Amino acid sequence: MKQTIAQFALVVRDYDEAIDFYVGKLGFTLEEDTVMSETKRWVRIAPPGSEPGNCQVLLAKAVGEEQEMAIGNQTGGRVFLFLHTDDFEGTYQNLLYHDVKIIREKSEESFGTVAVFADLYGNLWDLIQPNT
Repeated sequence: MKQTIAQFALVVRDYDEAIDFYVGKLGFTLEEDTVMSETKRWVRIAPPGSEPGNCQVLLAKAVGEEQEMAIGNQTGGRVFLFLHTDDFEGTYQNLLYHDVKIIREKSEESFGTVAVFADLYGNLWDLIQPNT
C-alpha cells in the first residue's frame, strides 16, 4: 500500500489576505481558487517549484469562534510548517524584502541552513536548505 499527504488545511481569517501573503510575499503558486458558496472557496497553494502531486496547502477560512481561535496557533506555538529550499539565501532575502517577521535568524545546523519566520497570522515556519 502507498499513501501520501496530498494537502492539509491552514486556517486563515480571510482568503484574499492569505493569498496576498503566501502568493504575493512568499512566491507560492495559486493552484486553485474555486467559489463553493457565498462564504466558502476552495483555495489551494503550493511552494514555488513544486512538482505536480506534491503536498499542497488548502487555505481554509475559519468559521465560528473555535476555528477563529486556532488562526495562527494551530500547533500551540511550536514550529508548524517546514519549507525546504534549494536557494536559502535568495528565499531568506525575499522574506526580508517583504518584511516577513524573522523569529530566529539563519544559522548553520547539522542538517543544513535554517531560519524561523512567522506568517501573517503568527504560525511559525522553518525555512531549511538541507545539506546535500
